[in-house]
Amino acid sequence: AAGPVRLWVRTEPFLVGALPAPPPARLTPHYIRKAAAYARARADQGCFPRLRWPCWRHIACGKLQLSREIAWLYFELFRGLLGPAPPLRLSWAEAEAACTSAEELERQRSKARAQRPGLREAGGTRAEGGRTPTPPEGSLAQPDSSPSLRALQLSVDTLQFLLFLYVQQLHKVSLRRSLLGDEWPSPRSKSPGLPGKSADGNKNWDDQEHLAFVQSHLLDMLELLLEPEQLSASSHSSCSSLMSFESVCALSFLLEGTVNNSGTVRPLHELALRQPCQRHNGYSKVSRTFSLPKLESWLRSSLTANPLAMTVCLKAGKKLAWAQQVEGTTRRAKIACSARVVPEVSPMVIMSQVYRQTLAKSSDTLVGAHVRIHRCNESFIYLLSVTIEKCRNSTFVLGPVETSVHVQSCDNVKVIVVCHRLSLSSTTGCTFHTLTPTQPLILSGNQAVSFAPFHTHYPMLEDHMAHVGLATLPNYWDSPMLVCRDSGDTSVFRLLPPSDFYTFVIPFEMEGDTTEIPGGLPCEYQEVLSQREQKVQLWQRMVREAGLTRDQRKQFQAVVENKFYEWLVQTGNRQQLDSLVPSAVSSKQAAG
Repeated sequence: AAGPVRLWVRTEPFLVGALPAPPPARLTPHYIRKAAAYARARADQGCFPRLRWPCWRHIACGKLQLSREIAWLYFELFRGLLGPAPPLRLSWAEAEAACTSAEELERQRSKARAQRPGLREAGGTRAEGGRTPTPPEGSLAQPDSSPSLRALQLSVDTLQFLLFLYVQQLHKVSLRRSLLGDEWPSPRSKSPGLPGKSADGNKNWDDQEHLAFVQSHLLDMLELLLEPEQLSASSHSSCSSLMSFESVCALSFLLEGTVNNSGTVRPLHELALRQPCQRHNGYSKVSRTFSLPKLESWLRSSLTANPLAMTVCLKAGKKLAWAQQVEGTTRRAKIACSARVVPEVSPMVIMSQVYRQTLAKSSDTLVGAHVRIHRCNESFIYLLSVTIEKCRNSTFVLGPVETSVHVQSCDNVKVIVVCHRLSLSSTTGCTFHTLTPTQPLILSGNQAVSFAPFHTHYPMLEDHMAHVGLATLPNYWDSPMLVCRDSGDTSVFRLLPPSDFYTFVIPFEMEGDTTEIPGGLPCEYQEVLSQREQKVQLWQRMVREAGLTRDQRKQFQAVVENKFYEWLVQTGNRQQLDSLVPSAVSSKQAAG
């Protein structure tokens, strides 16, 4: 039965795809349009309908005046957003880890690279009978001269990539809005909690901001997707402009929806072809095009708030009682999850105001979810499955994160994670123990940041890493990229001195095969640990050889235990140990 179509803005392009920093000076709508025209005019050179890495590097560095590092950042960020399948991610990682120099790495990115036979890409099919399979998003397959190998070239869907570049305008600072007080928020802006409409400057999570952005820039983005002959001399559309079906398919990168509020979420291009919609959006079966004015009008009339995003999660999400919590400190904690309504859409988990608690969870609820941790203080949070913001004096242990971890406006937090990408802004005194195949991104407003090698493990860690396509190499934990102009001072970060390095033990039992830190430790850090171990063994030998009587041993043990207890109190570590002992009430809650 025919029913009303509801469209909304997809979460991922903004939450994961929009770099939380002002875009470079030339990454503006004007120059993105020029890049679109340039790419279409060079379809035979690998620019359209898919854009190869060497072609984008030429456009970015030669036309947009971006550095090669920033050009690769945007290209790789987009590829990661659409996601090759985990086995293909591991194949890429293996090839890059084999490179011994920056020049070799660049050659590897620019040329075709071999893939093991039979490996599937995300959304693609195996090559059979020498035919080229349908290229998936994020990578392109071509037949190789060898029957047992296929060559993969780094490429992206050109039109979707242009929309991705346009989305970077989300964080562009507007002079007019700054004069009205809507821009230039303080890095430590005070907000009363976690409102539905974000007042704390995190546009990546604010679905209302996403909707407003699309509504404000809809015509610009539609014109960006038009073929050159549909544009006037001034590069604008007219009342007779027609948009191809392929362009509407590209717009599905940003928009999706449903019919009659059903539980099935469909991409824009599928909904646009529904018979009742065609008379409203001007679709012609003969030319397979849409009337641009009618299409724009239909989109505007159908756009509504995202029913699966943060605002709905806060208002109507399922409240979760997860914790091993210290009695009397649970009043402020708020943890909610949007319902896993449809399998195509990742749920959201939001934790706010966890105070002086230890929270541990390994749950199906977290698998594939977007997690936001907000205003947590003096807590130890273990998520074995992430935006962390406005948190202080806390430790976060995260399982492998397939996309990105962003840390914003935090003081004195420790983050321990294996992730595809780490970015940070407006942090002070934070330490990051990471294993990551991309350079950590230092955005604006950071002070006294420390980077250190990943230093823990739990039994299922390597299984979880394989599931999301994360390998032990390459590992760029010690090679952060300074992205923003005001982050150009390398004194904002340091590599943690080996003398300050200690391994971290996850204090929970579980089943699995991982018994050591994946990939091991850099030699200088491992050497320090070995020296400490030797001192412990020397001390134990001295005690054994001291010839103490039984009473003396008891007396000596009591002295050592008292000194250890004093140290726990003085360092604040007693709270961490006490919070690991659950009360009867919180033990029952933890099962929820």
